[in-house]
Amino acid sequence: MLSKFQNHIASRFPFLVEKKLFLAVSGGLDSMVLLHLLKQLPYEIAVLHCNFQLRGLESFGDQNFIQEYCDQNNIPVFITQFDTEAFAKDYKLSTQVAARELRYNWFYELLKEKKFDYILTAHHADDNLETFIINLTRGTGLEGLTGIPEENDKIIRPLLPFSREEILKYAEENNIKWREDSSNASNKYLRNKIRHDLVPILKEINPNFLNAFQKTQSYLQESQVMVEDASIMIYQQAAKEVGEDIYFDLNQLKKLSNYKSYLYQWLNEFGFSAWNDIYDLVDGQSGKQVLSEEFRLLKNRETLILSPILEISEKEEFQIDANDTEVNFPLKLRLCNVDHISIDSNRTIFVDAEKIGFPLVLRRWNEGDVFQPFGMNGKSKKVSKLFKDEKLSLIEKEKTWILTSDNQIVWVVGIRQDERFRIKNTTNKILKIELQ
Repeated sequence: MLSKFQNHIASRFPFLVEKKLFLAVSGGLDSMVLLHLLKQLPYEIAVLHCNFQLRGLESFGDQNFIQEYCDQNNIPVFITQFDTEAFAKDYKLSTQVAARELRYNWFYELLKEKKFDYILTAHHADDNLETFIINLTRGTGLEGLTGIPEENDKIIRPLLPFSREEILKYAEENNIKWREDSSNASNKYLRNKIRHDLVPILKEINPNFLNAFQKTQSYLQESQVMVEDASIMIYQQAAKEVGEDIYFDLNQLKKLSNYKSYLYQWLNEFGFSAWNDIYDLVDGQSGKQVLSEEFRLLKNRETLILSPILEISEKEEFQIDANDTEVNFPLKLRLCNVDHISIDSNRTIFVDAEKIGFPLVLRRWNEGDVFQPFGMNGKSKKVSKLFKDEKLSLIEKEKTWILTSDNQIVWVVGIRQDERFRIKNTTNKILKIELQ
């Protein structure tokens, strides 16, 4: 197995040469074999061990076992302890999810602190099979069936081609000691139930089942690459990125017989779960929306608009003092006195400086806001009516800011100036306000 492992590392992860590697070691069979293999190869390694304090004295037995092994073999070791159950309770997580969060957060902190390059874990082929079955039972897309990735950011899993049987045989042949996790014998967890009850039946039906599964999964991975390539190509035709927002052209989308698959591929990473509601938006009424924790998807006429949910309170206000020449938040504005006006646009206004009362205030628009649109000879208009005339989407409305002076609207920023502050023949001082 050593030569096979060495060849696998050399062919799949040649970039690990001369890198500093952390090994995540629990003390169990798989991680102790990984440690034994790496110890014989010319890599600079150190061990990471997490004590989750979930099995009483047994957890501290694992910790002591790792510490003694590393001391005897002159291997640097970093050990931490977590109150996993308290963390899970505080953040309303399952114990397993809490342990994973704690583990990987600590891993990445140490990578940065100790200036190491990668973290190697001991996931193997049987772990991959169990994960596949778990995802299958819960319902998943194609990406959920492609298995545990060999490489994911700074995490490397070099044992994925090897079966639990191969690993056990190597451990026995090389007199490798390991610690048995008593929780692995219990069917309390779904993964253990699959490992103890289901997988043996599959291997009984086909003794080469694991090899057949690995071959099938490689086909699924190739299919996933094709899906991603097609997704990128169609995205370029149907989507347009505008600042932080993404606009999906429904006319282009509806030309596809399987547009739901593309929407899933594009939106999955944004935390959405109500997929039927998202698909219904395509033919739904304008103004309907679906929310995830941080994003919203809005139907606006023949467009779906994906945007972050705004964090700034509707009641929040920002003052601009008389000596301010630049504003960088929540908008980027530039203010300066000028001698004359030039060809303007909706992004620039010129106002009578003597009619302005500082501090100016930037705020969100309110439903009852009324102003006198530039060029309308003193006639008043609701800002909400302006939005309707301009055919703004709900998201565009929410992102609109109002610039006021003494509670009078000076500018619906980026859309329309107020008539009351316009430049006239009697104007002595001109203030230019530009949206950057």
